[in-house]
Amino acid sequence: MVYRLYREQQLNCDIDTAWEFFSSPHNLSKITPKSMNFVVLSDVYDEPIFQGMEIRYKVSPLLGIPMGWKTVISQVEDYKSFTDFQESGPYKYWNHFHEFVPDKNGILMKDTVDYELPLGILGTIAHSLFVKEKLESIFDFRYKVLNDLFNNKLGEI
Repeated sequence: MVYRLYREQQLNCDIDTAWEFFSSPHNLSKITPKSMNFVVLSDVYDEPIFQGMEIRYKVSPLLGIPMGWKTVISQVEDYKSFTDFQESGPYKYWNHFHEFVPDKNGILMKDTVDYELPLGILGTIAHSLFVKEKLESIFDFRYKVLNDLFNNKLGEI
């Protein structure tokens, strides 16, 4: 079964600032809970995001067990949107669409994640028991960090 997680957040910045932050894979570790042990393994520091870009990570989503995750940027419309698609990793299917919409207050950022778990009925049970809640908590953490960085100016972008 394919599930969807949708979030949106107002960011008080211009499109250049938002795009620069979100299109850098290394900023993902800043907005991911430390308990996930999220590490970007690819050397993509100064490279602008592009369709076909491959990004490798190490993440520990469950019980601290490390696993590899490889995503490919499957779509880019500069300063508007991009999509990362899991090529290999913990999900049977993962497609994360990032959208940036300028408005009078800055940028409305939208995240749409379509995902499916492996293992059939066991994956469905795992989703009900803990995966859905875990993903929501990760995006709740992300919301707070982004609010501090872009809206409260507590952090450094």
